[in-house]
Amino acid sequence: MSEIILPNAVSTTTQEAEIAAALRGRSIVLVGMMGAGKSTIGRRLSTRLGLPFLDADVEIEAAAGMSIPDIFESRGEADFRDGEARVIARLLDSGPAVIATGGGAVMRQETRDRIRDKAVSIWLKVDPDIIMRRVKRRSDRPLLQTADPEATVERLIREREPVYGQADVTVWSRDVPHEKIVDECLDALHGKLCGGHIEPSPTP
Repeated sequence: MSEIILPNAVSTTTQEAEIAAALRGRSIVLVGMMGAGKSTIGRRLSTRLGLPFLDADVEIEAAAGMSIPDIFESRGEADFRDGEARVIARLLDSGPAVIATGGGAVMRQETRDRIRDKAVSIWLKVDPDIIMRRVKRRSDRPLLQTADPEATVERLIREREPVYGQADVTVWSRDVPHEKIVDECLDALHGKLCGGHIEPSPTP
């Protein structure tokens, strides 16, 4: 009995190999709001593609020798953003990798330009209620140390989404198994880089 091949079917290993080849040395950069799952999805995506995973926030803390909340408190946000831009530039120059960025990183034009030139970007889009559920118990989010964190999140979304929307592809981050989001990222990347047919990521 002959093997039945479904139209447009791409095996997982073939899809991932084609994406890796189509990157041609570029990195994949995940952008989006805090709580979108950039680090969690990024680690899994890097494993699937056989690329190193780099977390810009971890690298910033290592370079500064202190936590991000301490940087904000002792040096201020402007100094943090300067260091963030330098670290992301270094990561992009270090070779192909999957890089998770902080929520405000791409608000700098110079960082957006570097990402456009040296990477393929994925916006992990997420609803405000999911953000609050994921981050409300955490104390390492300096921008949410306000009297009304929900209002702060909504303001940041309004300010940032037009910039996030410039990413090469968009995938909805929502409360489903992480591997499902990773699969959707791979489908979107394959469609963007390899011309593969993909279904749009579902809305929440």
